[in-house]
Amino acid sequence: MLLFPAAALFGMIVALRRWCYRRGLLPTHRLAVPVLIIGNLTVGGTGKTPLVLWAAGLLQASGRRPGIILRGYGGSSAAPRPVSSGEDALLVGDEALLLAASSHCPVWTGRDRVAAARALLAAHPECDVLISDDGLQHYRLARDIEIAVEDERGHGNGLLLPAGPLREPSQRSVDATVLNSAREAGSLPRTGPVFRMQVQPAGFERLDGSPVAVASLAGRRLHAVAGIGNPQRFFDTLSSLGLQFQAHAFPDHHAYSETELDFADCDAVLMTEKDAVKCTRFARRDFIMLRVAAVPDSAFAEFLLKALNGFQTA
Repeated sequence: MLLFPAAALFGMIVALRRWCYRRGLLPTHRLAVPVLIIGNLTVGGTGKTPLVLWAAGLLQASGRRPGIILRGYGGSSAAPRPVSSGEDALLVGDEALLLAASSHCPVWTGRDRVAAARALLAAHPECDVLISDDGLQHYRLARDIEIAVEDERGHGNGLLLPAGPLREPSQRSVDATVLNSAREAGSLPRTGPVFRMQVQPAGFERLDGSPVAVASLAGRRLHAVAGIGNPQRFFDTLSSLGLQFQAHAFPDHHAYSETELDFADCDAVLMTEKDAVKCTRFARRDFIMLRVAAVPDSAFAEFLLKALNGFQTA
């Protein structure tokens, strides 16, 4: 209640900004290729990055040549730049590094997504579609398809920042919503079709890429760390695999130090892929990451390919 006036003011600013872009008072920039935005209306992680990886794989399998752009949150670099596997996450951001290592397509970061997109296309003219990891609110970049990702938390209390988790009003239109949850996140106002997605375990690995059988972790002294938007989701996944561990939640995009992961009575430290890319510079044999894969409804793949087939490159 105390924050409601601030949320009302924030809502007025959001509405005015959106109106200015719609009326052309603030410029939008259209690219020569279709742009797919995969974002969310709320703050915090909902599963966007696994869905971006899935979408990139889907488009590649269908004959497309996608590129990926993102802000590079958590990295110190502001100017547009390419991201290569093995770079420092403190420079380019953890999500960007994860995408570069796993997507097999060009990845560029930049606080100005228009500039990052143009730089990517100049360096990779073969790209015929761009995927933006987040960016629903980055209206300077014209977009052709908008996908909002939600999890079981839904829209929280339904209020805008700072009184609630919403970046924009819940009735803000998108082309489709992907619900990353086994259950419906309440009765929420949505536009467009709603599809379901599960983020499923895809195996454990040491940070050098060597596989680790889940059975070998049973009965071990395990610690689990998660510096993601929803750490409990990672801990629940580990529990569903029959593992017992001590959980350590960190802020999203947390920059780990080696001493933070030096736990007593510990045989292995389990972590997400997003955490792992930040720990490679001081990797140990007992660091083990869990790979995951987004598995959306088959109907969502059909929807996405059909939507993109309606756009031709210039």
